[in-house]
Amino acid sequence: MRNKKKTEIAPQSDNKMMDVSASMKGTLRFDDPVNLRINGEFEGTLDTKGTLVVGNKANIKANITGEIISVAGTVDGDIRAFSSLTLDATARLTGDVETPKLSIAEGAVLNGRVQMKGGDASNGSFAEGDWMTSYELAKYLEVDERKINEWAEGAMLPGVRDGNNWIFERSKVDQWIAEGKVKA
Repeated sequence: MRNKKKTEIAPQSDNKMMDVSASMKGTLRFDDPVNLRINGEFEGTLDTKGTLVVGNKANIKANITGEIISVAGTVDGDIRAFSSLTLDATARLTGDVETPKLSIAEGAVLNGRVQMKGGDASNGSFAEGDWMTSYELAKYLEVDERKINEWAEGAMLPGVRDGNNWIFERSKVDQWIAEGKVKA
């Protein structure tokens, strides 16, 4: 990772934000929940837990994964938010979105596809919490997402196609694990 400007880091607590006002490239990954606000430029991959705020002066060229994401600046890349995504009036997003909850303020610009999961399995969608994406299952099993997709493609792991992606019913995965069918 390369810094061009000073990075400001505020003390961490439940209500505090870690502010990053820098120009960085690389992968930024948090395995534990953190409240992060990016105000500068970032290029690469962002993988967060907790809350991620893209400030109104931020310019991000990255695929972003996180729980709660709020965008006020410019993002060029796909966003996968597991809880919610909010686009403020000043937001400019070019990329695909996957989230169960989406809020778009008047004036925000979104150029890409939106996929919202949630609802009732009987009508063709899947109940929130009962199903996991490949990414979520990889985190759950602590293996690489490519391995999850490989297992699903080879019918070694119980999964269902949802468009171009795999999804997995948590109860069936837990049963699969209990039966000792996991082979890393």
